[in-house]
Amino acid sequence: MAAPKKGRGAAGGQGKPGRSLTLILIVMAALTGGMFLAKQPTPRLGIDLAGGTSITLEAKAEPGQEKAINKTNMDTAVEIMERRVNGLGVSEAEVQTQGTRNIIVNIPKGTDSAQARAQVGTTAKLYFRPVLTVTQGAPTPQPSASPSGKASGSPSPKASASEKATDGDKAASPSSKPSASATTQGRAVTGALKADSSPSPKASESASAEDQAAAAKLQKQFEELDCSNDASRAKAAQGSKAGDTVVACGQDDGLKYVLGPAEVSGTEVDSAKAAFDQQRGMWLVQMEFTGKGSKQFQTITKKLSTQQEPQNQFAIALDGEVVSAPRVSEQLSGSAEISGSFTQDTAEALANQLSYGALPLSFKEQSVTTVTAALGGEQLRAGLIAGAIGLALVVIYLVAYYRGLAFIALLSLLVSGILSYTIMSLLGPAIGFALNLPAVCGAIVAIGITADSFIVYFERIRDEIREGRTLRPAVERGWPRARRTILVSDFVSFLAAAVLFVVTVGKVQGFAFTLGLTTLLDVVVVFFFTKPLMTIMARKKFFASGHPWSGLDPKRLGAKPPLRRSRRTNAPTEPKEA
Repeated sequence: MAAPKKGRGAAGGQGKPGRSLTLILIVMAALTGGMFLAKQPTPRLGIDLAGGTSITLEAKAEPGQEKAINKTNMDTAVEIMERRVNGLGVSEAEVQTQGTRNIIVNIPKGTDSAQARAQVGTTAKLYFRPVLTVTQGAPTPQPSASPSGKASGSPSPKASASEKATDGDKAASPSSKPSASATTQGRAVTGALKADSSPSPKASESASAEDQAAAAKLQKQFEELDCSNDASRAKAAQGSKAGDTVVACGQDDGLKYVLGPAEVSGTEVDSAKAAFDQQRGMWLVQMEFTGKGSKQFQTITKKLSTQQEPQNQFAIALDGEVVSAPRVSEQLSGSAEISGSFTQDTAEALANQLSYGALPLSFKEQSVTTVTAALGGEQLRAGLIAGAIGLALVVIYLVAYYRGLAFIALLSLLVSGILSYTIMSLLGPAIGFALNLPAVCGAIVAIGITADSFIVYFERIRDEIREGRTLRPAVERGWPRARRTILVSDFVSFLAAAVLFVVTVGKVQGFAFTLGLTTLLDVVVVFFFTKPLMTIMARKKFFASGHPWSGLDPKRLGAKPPLRRSRRTNAPTEPKEA
């Protein structure tokens, strides 16, 4: 009977280790190249290592609403602020309460602190209000006629005020703002057109004596409002409610407005994003309304489209200031866009505020301090020293106990370190990942996890040699058993890291993220580097012959002699004597 041919049956289990090693080397080269192309040769550092800005905000309640400052509203404010700052591409920003009235925001170095301060401190209460009157922002002289008439059920200044303001704006526009006008030059709103069969709003009731008094008070506020004075602007922006007729300043156009009650609230904006219009060459903010908001927006735009200027405008009022006051010439519904003198930063900032909602409380900036990295640097040095000592002890143990196998383990640790470093560096500009002290601790812990995987595999190989097998079969037979153990161990570590990342906040998430990342890389390194390298080394004489310094000497391991089967021969039985 012919002996079986040697071929894939004998070596097929060993596969082609060269391909796996080539693949992981290509990946390492690509990540390293990408790191330098991205001009990010080092990982981004968190505020505890690189320094940054610390902002303290104090909650302020409206008169008679002190109970609004409670744990629920403070926690909601923290959540919204965190989403806003992260929406700017900032990671490792810490937002947490301090006491019952304060919120601390820590922003890492390298972030635009002015933009971040605007994001966390802005309440972002958004209303769409009809424009009743608009004129230049300086205080106006007392008019000769008292206000009369109402729009949308609310009092407004005299009927001729809008015409007079428009003419005055065109004639007396200041040189610093040569293009300012009552219609807010360059601003427009467009939206999806839909047919409307809804009835027109009911006519407002005639003004009562109380309404006339309120109109006179409003007229006085409007005349005294000086939009060039910060205190006057702030006073006008405070305390306005959705149902009030209010006075307000334009955010960047130098105009002042009388605005009717809010027709659509910012809570009805379902989503908002900044976009660049290629045709017009300008940045804009695109908004999508909820079902309820779409109907409200449809109603107000239909009503305004029949009015004369400036009462065919509606103001987009953010925290009591008019961001934009576009004209309406047709009924709009469903979606809208705000366009005008936006830069990319201002468009993204407004979209960010609209997307994440308004803060439940108003906040006053109590202090802004610069955090130095001196203390964090000392802690980092201490941590790196501890990590170096731990790594040295691991190397000593591997060399003393596993001898030649320590060479494979150290190369695997080096590959794991390169992959971890390059990926962390690339994650900085990609997702805003920043390395903080807990993250460094997670990376140090990962050294032990990775070394443990090598030890599991080496011990399985040794077990096979003790059973009397030679090295090459031992490498292949020990791999399936070691693979199962490694996968189960890494799955448990990754699950713990994932749970820790979900249930914690702040710096602890950095530890969990790094631990999870290095655990995944451990699987990649063991499968695509350690195992193929071990297969190749098993073919080398130094390891295959069981050299005393290879760590695989059968005599030192107490290997059993190979088991051999002996054939039993049936001896002829001698006849028994009678």
